[in-house]
Amino acid sequence: MGTAAGPRAGAALLAAATTVAALATACTPPHREQQKPSPAVPLTSPGFPPTAAQARDQLTRLTVAWGKNWQTYQRSAFGDGWSDDTDAPGGRNGCDTRDDVLRRDLKDLREGDRNPCVVLSGVLHDPYTGKQLPYSYRRASQIQTDHVVALGAAWRAGAWSWTAQKRLTYANDLDVLLAADKETNYTKSSKTPDKWRPPRKEYWCEYGRRWTGIKAKYELTVTPPEKLALQDLLATCG
Repeated sequence: MGTAAGPRAGAALLAAATTVAALATACTPPHREQQKPSPAVPLTSPGFPPTAAQARDQLTRLTVAWGKNWQTYQRSAFGDGWSDDTDAPGGRNGCDTRDDVLRRDLKDLREGDRNPCVVLSGVLHDPYTGKQLPYSYRRASQIQTDHVVALGAAWRAGAWSWTAQKRLTYANDLDVLLAADKETNYTKSSKTPDKWRPPRKEYWCEYGRRWTGIKAKYELTVTPPEKLALQDLLATCG
């Protein structure tokens, strides 16, 4: 009997082990791969900025109105810092918005070996002044990330009525952002083109194109003096 019982006992143990393994597999949550950075995602929208002709046409279609609710503006209305959780260009690529801007705008770029999102060094040819500004990951920099149409200016032009998600998207939209000289960016602040223009006149055409393209993209209003200033900027395009 001992000889006959051995195989039956072994079979029972094998069946029990198989059942336990199956239950363990059923209770284990499916494996989710961690999102990896995808720095190859386009860092600008197709056709942005618009050509001079396109920008002139867009400008004629913008609603002309004086700014509203300027006294209620708060930076926090556009989100708490940078966010990758938007559908704007560069969004959801696993990279910080500021790093996306640096990777797009700097030359002689050196990226991280372990994380290609991180910019270790590079040089910015500042569009506003023409200065050559070096960048190093571990050193203080004269480079800032500028919202061409500043958040305060966007707020006055209609962003006050947007949803929180749309404002977050705007604040992290790479079409809205440029790497720029820190001091010049401070001077620019949230001024519209009738109150501030880049010191480097060679950039006036592109500045007008970018500003108008942003306003058209987000259906923001322009003030009467702002529209005249944009017409002057676009006139430099030839």
